[in-house]
Amino acid sequence: MNRALRVVLVDDEAPARSRLKQLIADCAAATQASVVGEAANGQEALELLASVAADLVLVDIRMPQMSGIEFARHVLALDAPPAIIFVTAYDEYAIEAFELRALDYLLKPVRRARLQAALERARGLHAPGREELRGLERAPRRNLAVPERGRIRLVPVADVVYLKAELKYVTIRTADHEYLLEESLTHLEQEFAESFVRVHRNALVAKSRIRGFEKADEHDGEQGWMVLLDGCAEKLPVSRRQWPLVKELATG
Repeated sequence: MNRALRVVLVDDEAPARSRLKQLIADCAAATQASVVGEAANGQEALELLASVAADLVLVDIRMPQMSGIEFARHVLALDAPPAIIFVTAYDEYAIEAFELRALDYLLKPVRRARLQAALERARGLHAPGREELRGLERAPRRNLAVPERGRIRLVPVADVVYLKAELKYVTIRTADHEYLLEESLTHLEQEFAESFVRVHRNALVAKSRIRGFEKADEHDGEQGWMVLLDGCAEKLPVSRRQWPLVKELATG
């Protein structure tokens, strides 16, 4: 007999979690699935996954504070991320987007037969990849996920002063701390284009943190510039290529 499929439920509505839990219990004999934890939001679920071994997460997409898509992106920072099935009331266009990315989903209201089929397939599922999840929602993440001793620390994007690429990691700099993120600076630039600007090939700074510029030492006979940032004593160089854009942003 297969080991029981360990399932975590994430939905901000308690009745929705109760219904899913009951449906899973109703088809437990056929699926060998059991609920090992519940959470009312994405942050609670990330904390739960640090202490509970789970094979599968059923997560609602539309939740306050953190959507199910953002939650799924943060889950990938875990050492052994569980598989994910999205629970959604999205329209046909959005459902097509899930299918194109080969992501499993359940439509609300969830029916027992459909849930049972999803659970039976779940043993062969893996956690979705970053590329599969990227672009599923237009809004950028509110947080960046940093793995920390078996847990995930969420760093609010609003607290970030700059993002700097160093070797295979990106350094996240806030006013108080530095964290390492294993993501592409190019993808971060695309996602957060509204709030960050590239000042150099290896650095993005928060537009709201720019407080001015000062001249740097001459290089190859040309004057360079450094950007001054609120919440950070470090000064970052502005490349010649980016200087016209950054200068216009600061004076516009």
